[in-house]
Amino acid sequence: MTEQAPYDPEPQSAETGNPDQKARPAAMTPMMAQYFEIKAVNPGFLLFYRMGDFYELFFEDAEIASAALGIVLTKRGKHLEDDIPMCGVPVHAAQDYLKKLIALGHRVAICEQMEDPAEAKKRGSKSVVKRDVVRLVTPGTLTEDDLLPARANNFLASLAMIRHGETDLALAWADISTGETWVTTVTSDSLADELARINPSELVLSAATEEALPAEVFNPIRETAHLTRIDNAAFDSEQAAKRLGEALNGFDPSILSRAARSALGALVAYAAETQKGSPVALRQPQTSGDGLMAIDAATRVSLEILATNRGEAKGALRHAIDRTVTAAGARLLARRLSAPLTDATAINARLDMVEAATANAILRARITQDLRAAPDITRALTRLALDRGGPRDLQAIGAAIMGARQLVQHLAGESELPDGLTAISDRLEQTPKELADELARALVDEPPLLARDGGFVAETYDPALDRERALATESRSVIAQLQARLSAETGIKSMKIKHNNVLGYFIEVPAAHGDKLTGDPFAGTFIHRQSLANAMRFTTAELADLEGQIARAHDAAREIESEIFTRLRDQVLAETESLRTAADALSELDVTIGLATLAAEQGYCRPLIDNSLAFAVTGGRHPVVEQTLAANNESFVVNDCDLGGDETGGQLWIVTGPNMGGKSTFLRQNALIAILAQAGSFVPADEAHIGIVDRVFSRVGASDDIAHGRSTFMVEMVETAAILNRATKRSLVILDEIGRGTATFDGLSIAWATAEALHETNCCRALFATHFHELTALSQKLDRTTNHTMKVREWDGDVVFLHEVAEGAADRSYGIQVARLAGLPEPVLDRARDVLFKLEQQQAGSPGAVLDDLPLFSHRPAPVTKKRDPVHILLDDVRPDDLTPGRAIDLIYELKKARDANRDD
Repeated sequence: MTEQAPYDPEPQSAETGNPDQKARPAAMTPMMAQYFEIKAVNPGFLLFYRMGDFYELFFEDAEIASAALGIVLTKRGKHLEDDIPMCGVPVHAAQDYLKKLIALGHRVAICEQMEDPAEAKKRGSKSVVKRDVVRLVTPGTLTEDDLLPARANNFLASLAMIRHGETDLALAWADISTGETWVTTVTSDSLADELARINPSELVLSAATEEALPAEVFNPIRETAHLTRIDNAAFDSEQAAKRLGEALNGFDPSILSRAARSALGALVAYAAETQKGSPVALRQPQTSGDGLMAIDAATRVSLEILATNRGEAKGALRHAIDRTVTAAGARLLARRLSAPLTDATAINARLDMVEAATANAILRARITQDLRAAPDITRALTRLALDRGGPRDLQAIGAAIMGARQLVQHLAGESELPDGLTAISDRLEQTPKELADELARALVDEPPLLARDGGFVAETYDPALDRERALATESRSVIAQLQARLSAETGIKSMKIKHNNVLGYFIEVPAAHGDKLTGDPFAGTFIHRQSLANAMRFTTAELADLEGQIARAHDAAREIESEIFTRLRDQVLAETESLRTAADALSELDVTIGLATLAAEQGYCRPLIDNSLAFAVTGGRHPVVEQTLAANNESFVVNDCDLGGDETGGQLWIVTGPNMGGKSTFLRQNALIAILAQAGSFVPADEAHIGIVDRVFSRVGASDDIAHGRSTFMVEMVETAAILNRATKRSLVILDEIGRGTATFDGLSIAWATAEALHETNCCRALFATHFHELTALSQKLDRTTNHTMKVREWDGDVVFLHEVAEGAADRSYGIQVARLAGLPEPVLDRARDVLFKLEQQQAGSPGAVLDDLPLFSHRPAPVTKKRDPVHILLDDVRPDDLTPGRAIDLIYELKKARDANRDD
């Protein structure tokens, strides 16, 4: 049954108010009063108000949703003499609409009918159906697979500030769909970088914290995540301690700082509020920060680690190296790339596992095949814990357990395994096999999505259920027999017994036979129910009794199935910890096998990782560019790089060469090699020795920040300042074209001073690409500085980029040749050559004084047509396959004559 629309068809006489406010008109229908009451306690949310088979939206919510979803906005009924804007979405398709709204940053309150409309009518004809908000859907609290990215985490983050003398900041974040939780302390300087690493979908904070943060700190945060402001009381550290102890299975909050307790407590409180009483299954929080390579926000963008500068997955490092076959494995790989380790022992333990898997192709193939069938345990567990799971989630967990047991057998068959793989095998072996067997017996092969749909329990699993099902099946057979008997008794062969949700079971005959059933001798037997244009519908006492039996059998079967589902769900949730342990082991195994597959497929090598200041890469390649070229049947040019230093610091390479010569690729590939190595991956090189890098900095490329009024040069200087203020002796810095955004001498001065600071103050390992050839003089002044250049060749007036790095300095930048490749008009190129020649000849004075002697562009002489080499002309006409021996000898003489003649000219 459905309910009347929550609007009054007559104009209201009372004063109106904003639907988001608690005050509401004095006179309104009961349903409208209910709507305003629910809306008032959920401000800032679009209210999905359940009415039968639709979620309806009204007033401003309807206008917002109509524009966002592209659905029709209707106006029906009056409220205070104004039409009521209204739109709605079908309940069965609500997920698709929710996905669109959440992607646009909206938050939605799901308001359900808490009773059957028939129950409401028993209280009186004007009684309104009880409704309540059962869930708040926000960008950071999603749990459904069809709303979430399968191969990426969806983080909800909380930022807290405690001021007691000095200001303490802390971040907590969790993936509600998997339960994974972290907390760390931060500074105002590192806050934006941490948020760039976490990349939360939603950030919760108080208005006080927002006001206290400086604009230069908060503005970047505002652009990275959807901000949700909650009451300051949620961040009370004392209340947080109590809340955490209750919500996180006895977790001891005293090990955290006040700021960390505050952030984590607010996150737990907000997550619980959005789930409206359903327990949020968060895991014991992990502390984050120590032991991880620091990568600032600008460097992440520059190196395109998880996504390209255009926000696309394809073309980024993760896409190039991801060979995982499970969603959980892909999420773990992304987290490892975002935060590589700085502990050499832990890194080498990961590399040991990858090496063992790389050497065993048969084991890799078997494990990969089994992993492909392993469902996402953690998200299925979360849905079951929140009472949003269904039979398919139970089946997925059972299948994952069986897959884990199969993987244990594969690993047990290997005689020598590194400690890491042995530990994974031990964790997988702890999975509850009895639970998997129970789930396999209980569930059909293809269960429905929702338990309320029924039909998911296998035959013979429950005798009582089988009896009720048999009764329902037998009753259907009895109905068929009844139809045949009544048809024979009445002589109406076209008689049918049908069923619908309104009338239930009924007898239908063509309209021409209706009078026969209403007259003697059938008048007392057939009871008229409904008349249609071409048919009449009846019932009988016998049919009504049989319908009751069938209904009772169906209801009984559904009730038994519901009890079975609840029992199985409770059994699964009782094994939450062991299942989570297995899920972690599966994701680690997937990442290990994926990295081993990558290494074998692409010819990557195991890097030597230690605590030295070494950085020696032989035959290094850019992992993304190499695969792009291979797809086009092109080869990548490998290059060596040695930035290793001594106790005084690392080496500084001054890299010169033309644009398009490969400087930026060379710089980036070495930074990516360091990140891959410390994430626990083999690297694209012939050999690599990496001393632990604590921070990676990349200042490559030009971009402005118009929104915040920062020019390209200002952005460049801000990022350079961050490098010079943070880089340590253990850091790796790559810089490209510092100083190019300002006047030549200003830029040269800044670049010179920056290079000196990197060498003398930061003492870090650094690659410094530049077009200021004057910087090559630093190699004579700074003992750990060397010059390197990108090799080129000139041929017939054109420049050929070899993409090879060699010792030495470039003699020029070849800018005009690159401009020619870009398609600049020939007259412009000729004029540029004239100006360049004059500038290169000047000995003193300003460039302006020299250019005063140049004729104006409009009066320049016509370009001289180049004379082609006669040798080239002869060779153009040669067809080697057509040459006879005698003709070949003649051609050699002709070529020699042409060469001699060309020399004489």
